[in-house]
Amino acid sequence: MAREINYLPRIAIFLAGIAAGALAGARRERRGAGMSAAGLDELKSSLANLESRLSSQDSATAERFTKVEVRLEEHSAKLAEVPSTAQIVAAMEQLLSKTMTSLDERLTTQAHSIEVLKTTVSQTDSLLERVLESLDSLQTYTEPADLSDDVLLSRPAV
Repeated sequence: MAREINYLPRIAIFLAGIAAGALAGARRERRGAGMSAAGLDELKSSLANLESRLSSQDSATAERFTKVEVRLEEHSAKLAEVPSTAQIVAAMEQLLSKTMTSLDERLTTQAHSIEVLKTTVSQTDSLLERVLESLDSLQTYTEPADLSDDVLLSRPAV
């Protein structure tokens, strides 16, 4: 792109020269063989004016291209920093996998706790049943005469 910018002033000057030559040739044909000094000075000033405008246009264009190139480089650098879609998807899959693993572990722990609780309740029920059976069997072995001698049973209720 920089090469094209370097050729631009040369092409413009070449075209200006062709235009000046064509104008000069056309004036010569109209006026005859000679050209006046005033006409020649006017042509020189027009040519100098054209060259100055072309050089200012060339410098403005070169400055714009430089700014555009700098911005393109900045955008390229920013674009290089942005993660790709594949990287984002991989990160999301990894996060989801960790979350699911954690959830599975917690559910497994809760299921184990529930099983332990069921076992404990079953053992407690069994133990309570045996205690109640023991109490029933003890009541059948005690005689009513023994109960009348008991001081606590013979006291009046309050």
